[in-house]
Amino acid sequence: MSIYKHILNSKKNKSKLFALLVDPDKQDKNDLLILIEKSIIAKVDIFFIGGSLLMDDKLEDCITTIKSKSNIPVMLFPGNSMQISKKADSILFLSLISGRNPHTLIGQQVISAPLLKQTNLEIISTGYMLIDSGEATTASYMSNTTPIPHAKHNIATATAIAGEMLGLKLIFLDGGSGAKQAISTKMISSVSSQIDIPLIVGGGIRSAEKAIVNCAAGADVIVVGNAIEKENGLIAEIAKAIHNF
Repeated sequence: MSIYKHILNSKKNKSKLFALLVDPDKQDKNDLLILIEKSIIAKVDIFFIGGSLLMDDKLEDCITTIKSKSNIPVMLFPGNSMQISKKADSILFLSLISGRNPHTLIGQQVISAPLLKQTNLEIISTGYMLIDSGEATTASYMSNTTPIPHAKHNIATATAIAGEMLGLKLIFLDGGSGAKQAISTKMISSVSSQIDIPLIVGGGIRSAEKAIVNCAAGADVIVVGNAIEKENGLIAEIAKAIHNF
């Protein structure tokens, strides 16, 4: 079964998925092995691999290690058109629909499309939306875009609806790495109620309780990264909360 079909089936069955975001630059080999072991025990559903800016060229090694040690699907979450690897299972083919920078709306995609065409990656078109999290994030700086204001639920909802009408398969609301404040449940609920495609939510989720609240608001996939880097014990807590929702 493809990863996208798995996400669709989970949404249909009203079950929630837990995606663990791994930034290759922030993981040495031993830390990554420990993270993989804990993820297997916790039954993490998907690994998202990527970052806004990869400096150490560890992407290939990171994916190889994960694939050799687990059966958890590996999905690329690229910060730019260079973050592509044939070793992954799939890729979130992102269009930054919350911004007005043509390079992130379609420019990067044009550059990467011929390369992706030569791979066996499952390509999942995704409407990526940056939401203001209380401070400038690497994603907003690198993309040269302004996030949707935290309290502007109508803008977020209209943007998500447009993304679905354009044929995108997923909507991803993201507060960005190290977000000071998580996306509001009111915004999640507003967006979720107006689209039929699966909704991914990430950024500022630092506890099992917050993950549950986001699930209740309508998130189909919960993504956690930065909080896990600081406290690996959260993997089991958040996974259990999401899977028991």
